[in-house]
Amino acid sequence: MKVIVKPFAEITIKSRPVRRQFVRQLAKNIRTVLRDLDPELVVQGEWDNLELETRQREPKLLAEMLERLRNTPGIAHCLEVHDYPLGDFDDIFDKCRLHFGAQLAGKVFAVRCKRSGKHPFSSVDVATHVGSRLRRECGAAGIDLKHPEVEVRFEVRYDRLFIIHAQHDGIGGYPLGSIEQTLVLMSGGFDSTVASYQMMRRGLLTHFCFFNLGGRAHELGVMEVAHYLWEKFGRSHRVLFISVPFEEVVGEILQKVDNSHMGVVLKRMMLRAASRLAEELHIDALVTGEAISQVSSQTLPNLSVIDAVTDTLVLRPLIASHKQEIIDTAERIGTAEFAKNMPEYCGVISVNPTTRAKRGRVEHEETHFDMAVLERALERVRKVTIDKVIDELGEDLQIEEVREALPGQIVLDIRHPDAAEDQPLELPGIEVQALPFYAVNNRFKALDANRQYLLYCDKGVMSRLHAHHLLSEGHANVRVYRPA
Repeated sequence: MKVIVKPFAEITIKSRPVRRQFVRQLAKNIRTVLRDLDPELVVQGEWDNLELETRQREPKLLAEMLERLRNTPGIAHCLEVHDYPLGDFDDIFDKCRLHFGAQLAGKVFAVRCKRSGKHPFSSVDVATHVGSRLRRECGAAGIDLKHPEVEVRFEVRYDRLFIIHAQHDGIGGYPLGSIEQTLVLMSGGFDSTVASYQMMRRGLLTHFCFFNLGGRAHELGVMEVAHYLWEKFGRSHRVLFISVPFEEVVGEILQKVDNSHMGVVLKRMMLRAASRLAEELHIDALVTGEAISQVSSQTLPNLSVIDAVTDTLVLRPLIASHKQEIIDTAERIGTAEFAKNMPEYCGVISVNPTTRAKRGRVEHEETHFDMAVLERALERVRKVTIDKVIDELGEDLQIEEVREALPGQIVLDIRHPDAAEDQPLELPGIEVQALPFYAVNNRFKALDANRQYLLYCDKGVMSRLHAHHLLSEGHANVRVYRPA
């Protein structure tokens, strides 16, 4: 099979040296992406087309190759073609009749021809000749250039003829590796996954930085979606998944910072940490999934105060996007199901958050924060190449849920203290203890190992994540309480 790859339109209008650089990078990426499917794949061309030749004939492998090409940044579309030496008009007609003649009987059709190189004829000349003969000799009902039932497509390129059988649209953008690197702050929700995709599609190598607020299970969930994004759109380059343990940071904020400023301070702590990591790794910019006023911390005054904490460039590709647009994109790229089951920990920090934070007030609140906590988090950062995280995902554990608590069991209410106070969990005859989510991992080990504990939260997501983590740590006396 031969496939013609058409680069993204913005690549074709760049200067000659830049264009050549981008197309060469795209060719290199294609070889990497398809190497495991066809080690002998031939990729040729350096200008406005790349030609791929494979000896593979297995339909499933060919379909997988085309699917990977469709999701490789830098590709506008791919054409499945048959390749012939260029003959005269009658020879072109013969090839078109061979491939399309059986489809034309009783149908209206159109001939689409593109031409490159120097020839004594135009594309209109050859299309007219081929179209008139196909109509006469193949029993076609007529020609309709606007609404054809069948399209006869071919390209004349220099001394060759390409008969086109199918076109597969790509995602466009620039080839990965052709421009700079970024570090995306990845929560695993709708926004950060779509922001990551937008950066990858634009040709930026995108490393993933996860601030772990919810234990090992939450980390595994984010690793899974990050690996999915890399495997689908970025597998031509290895990037890093960086996990920063931030539970102690959250606990320090909840204890030391005024409630209304907790969200802004948390974001500033994240930017501080991410900037340090970016500097160590020589990464040029940070990326977040923030959009104007989507939540309280994303108002213009708050974003300004948050950005003031770093000199590193912060990119926000979704800044003017509506939430439904973001969700629609997540559905299209395949991250929506991950996001639907990913808790937004940042959203549970402040009960009455400020929307107009003042830099002086925020800096005053931060004087109460012990910066040694942030330094400890940075000392415990874990880096793993994204192609290896799937090994850890295989270590998943099943979580048992119970609908009814029994006498002797203890229900641990892990909701935010304000939520627990506003809507107390009352279970007659059952002992209920409050243990906020940010304290579970540190304080659970001090509980009686001979008792059975049921974790409870409003939606059951946070309790599952923490139960998963505790089980992975060897605590077998944990279940999830999900009342009917």
